Parts: sequence; structure tokens; C-alpha cells
Amino acid sequence: MSQDTLATRASHSIDVKHSRFLAQAAPVDSPDAALAFFAEVGDPAATHNCWAYRIGSEYRFNDDGEPGGTAGRPILAAIEGQGLDRVAVVVTRWYGGIKLGAGGLVRAYGGAAAECLRTAARQPLVAVCEVHVAYPFEDTGAVHAALAAHDAEKLDERFDAGGGHVHLRLPVDRVDALVDQLRDATRDRARVRIEGDASTQPL
Repeated sequence: MSQDTLATRASHSIDVKHSRFLAQAAPVDSPDAALAFFAEVGDPAATHNCWAYRIGSEYRFNDDGEPGGTAGRPILAAIEGQGLDRVAVVVTRWYGGIKLGAGGLVRAYGGAAAECLRTAARQPLVAVCEVHVAYPFEDTGAVHAALAAHDAEKLDERFDAGGGHVHLRLPVDRVDALVDQLRDATRDRARVRIEGDASTQPL
């Protein structure tokens, strides 16, 4: 399972038989963000802007006119080989007049991407889940104290005739401790519902 994303953008360039390859990578949290990054940093005047991204189970790659399988897929393989997630990489090529052949292209695109990612600053990804808590009005203070103690991120909070309702996001490994504290602090009056599958986000 992928454990890291990038802490910030990174780049690396190489020259292969007079062709220049510039790899640029960025952390992204959605396919739209990845495509926006490619549009921002790709060079319309270059010969090719080949790219790939992986975000959880979603991935895409594009050879941008290079022979099939010689550019986008090796870039994706570099992302996966470095154990990264939520990452987008574009490798821009300026043709230098000497053809590299399929093997040469795979090595150039994959190598530029891999070196860019290998030397980039990383940021851990932590598994998180979303939790809903319903509680009586008199337990508002105790509930808020418990949320603060476990670094829960409040996504939404509302009140109705029955009391308070709060929607949270927090690391999976802190959920049990939060539930225990809420149970003790409210004498089991708080009701907790944990949403389905965990996702990951930067720590």
C-alpha cells in the first residue's frame, strides 16, 4: 500500500542523445487537479508532454504522440515504484534530432520521472475516516473537549431539538480512543456512527 505523497512540487531534467527530458511532479488530490497541473506546466512548444497520475485506485497515463507504452506507462511505473500516491508527473521532451527507439524512450521517460520522485521531499499519508456523533445539549462541552484531544477535524456541526450533531474526520487509529472518551465523558449518551471505508490524506 502506498504510504507517501509529495510534500511539494519537484523537477528533474536529463539529456539523452540531444533530446531534453524535463520531469515535473506535484502532489494532487483529484484527477481534475492532476489535469490542471499538466495544463499549467506542460510546454505547448515542446515535442511531447507525456504524463501519468495515481490517486488511490485511480490512475491514468498519456503518451502524447510517442509510440504506445513508451512514455505514459513508464512514468506511472515510476510513481508506483517509488511507493507514492496522490501524485502527478509530466515529462516534457524537446526532440534533439536523434531517434531513441522504443527501449530508449522507456528508459528516458521512466528514468527522468523516477529520479525526479526519488529526490523529492515526501509527506506521509495517513488513513482517515469520517465519524458522525449525536449528543444531548448538556454534553456539548464534553464532546468538544474529546474532539480537541484527538485532533478531530470538524466538517460540519448542527443542532436540533434533540441536541447536537457533529461530522468529523480523523485518523483511523484514533477512532477507538475517541469513542471510548465520548462514551465515558457523556455516560454513554453520545451516539457514534463511523462511515464505510477509510481513505488517505496527507498527515
